[in-house]
Amino acid sequence: MDVAIPGTVHLVDVGDQQASSKSKDGIELIPRPSDDPEDPLNWSDARKRLSAAMVVVYTVGVGLPITLQYSVLTDITRDTGISTASLVQGTGVMFLFLGFGCLFWQPIALTYGRRGVYLISTLATVPIMVWTAYSGSEGEWYAHRILAGFFCAPIEALPEISIPDVFFAHDRGSWMSLYVFALFGSNFLAPLVAGWFALAYGWQWTFHFGAMVAALTFVILFFGMEETMYFRKTLEGLEDEVTEGVASQHGPMVINNEPASKEKTAARSSDTSEADEQQGVVFAPRRTFLQHLNLFALMSGRPTNKQMFKAMLRPLWMIFLFPNVAWAGFIYGINLSWYNVLNGTASPVLSAPPYNWSTGQVGCIYAGPIIGAALGCLWAGVVADKFTLWLARRNNGVREPEQRLWPLLLTSVLSLVGLIVWGVGAQHQIHWAGLAVGLGILTFSVVAGGSVALSYNIDCFKDISGDTTTAVIVIRNTLGFAISYGITPWYTNMGLQDCFIMAGFLSLGCTLTFLIMVWKGKAMRKQSAPRYWRYAREAFKHE
Repeated sequence: MDVAIPGTVHLVDVGDQQASSKSKDGIELIPRPSDDPEDPLNWSDARKRLSAAMVVVYTVGVGLPITLQYSVLTDITRDTGISTASLVQGTGVMFLFLGFGCLFWQPIALTYGRRGVYLISTLATVPIMVWTAYSGSEGEWYAHRILAGFFCAPIEALPEISIPDVFFAHDRGSWMSLYVFALFGSNFLAPLVAGWFALAYGWQWTFHFGAMVAALTFVILFFGMEETMYFRKTLEGLEDEVTEGVASQHGPMVINNEPASKEKTAARSSDTSEADEQQGVVFAPRRTFLQHLNLFALMSGRPTNKQMFKAMLRPLWMIFLFPNVAWAGFIYGINLSWYNVLNGTASPVLSAPPYNWSTGQVGCIYAGPIIGAALGCLWAGVVADKFTLWLARRNNGVREPEQRLWPLLLTSVLSLVGLIVWGVGAQHQIHWAGLAVGLGILTFSVVAGGSVALSYNIDCFKDISGDTTTAVIVIRNTLGFAISYGITPWYTNMGLQDCFIMAGFLSLGCTLTFLIMVWKGKAMRKQSAPRYWRYAREAFKHE
């Protein structure tokens, strides 16, 4: 018997195919929602949008404070004596810990819930930002960048599983691109705000402002963020099969360390519909407001603590077991690298002659990237989702994850153009408007490329995406660290023009590897299928 290929799903009913009762406008709802009204896939549109809004609030509220330094590097160097190279490399170390920190936080979120991890991460950002304002030595700079990377690591991987918790396969790309836009957009907005803030109050108060933003974000999330963790009986791609040995989502439930009693279970039964009683299915009632405020929800079906600790290392070997995951991490990492190149060179280039810009003016150059990020979000989200559905219809209704990769054809060319315009333009001291256009074009490709890579990873291996997303982020941030560490000596020794021409063609060649995945990606998924289904079923084992 052939093993089902992960990621290959029937997404659209075409011709005389019979649509299932769970389909909408001919589009199959993948994953198939349960009959439980508290299944996040069954939430109302308003409730889903609020959940997505909270993810965006977290992403901006943490992403903005930890990237405020980019437009004030010159000021920090002047007042502290810490070299610009050390500041940039310290930020690279932060990105390294943003990746490897996911190995710690992601398994906790997959076991005890997403909400608590979001709140801890946000609250920890506050004192870290205050400490940053009092930086006085290179050692201190590296120390708080390491802590920022570790505690803020959930921003890199947790939204990527929170969004599929709530949204279906046919529209998760749009919401994923919104998250990527919030991630990169906040990183581009931060230097713009920081530049003018530093002019008015000094660079130290810029970081105090970051602490205030993080504190406000914590308050909003504490009252507005709802837990989205839910353990299903089915696996994506095997929607008509009930996974053997999977516990009911709402068996004996433990919330806030208090086991559900027989009396409470009986009370729940009286609240269920007659149809549910006939089927012997008992669903938990909607959580109260006070229950929503709990940091963690202990649900039946969650991994054991032993499995949680094993999961802290599992993403590392998944890099080698699943080639599609390694490639997605590589593409995302390449795009992050050019983002780090932008941030590592903007302040030194524009603060020097002939521009001689102030920190506020340096921050304004990020207006171009913000516009580019918004357009990239639309391209990789709304356009890519519609294009994928069109290809699925042409493929007899079957969606292959590789169908989502074709938008990379445009981003590969634009990354080349953006890098050359920025580097060669800076070398020849062109008008600043030309540099802003170059950065906007580059950012379009960075955001779109990262969003496509994330969506592709989840489309391929949805039911182990918590682990594979961590693997993607580890690869991504390791590449980002390497580029951050090397960009200053790279352009200093080679010159801006040669450095960025080389970077542009390197980006083009790396991104065009998507053609190899379009050709061989399904074969790779088929080869990985036995181990994928084994891991996926293990993910459903409960205590």
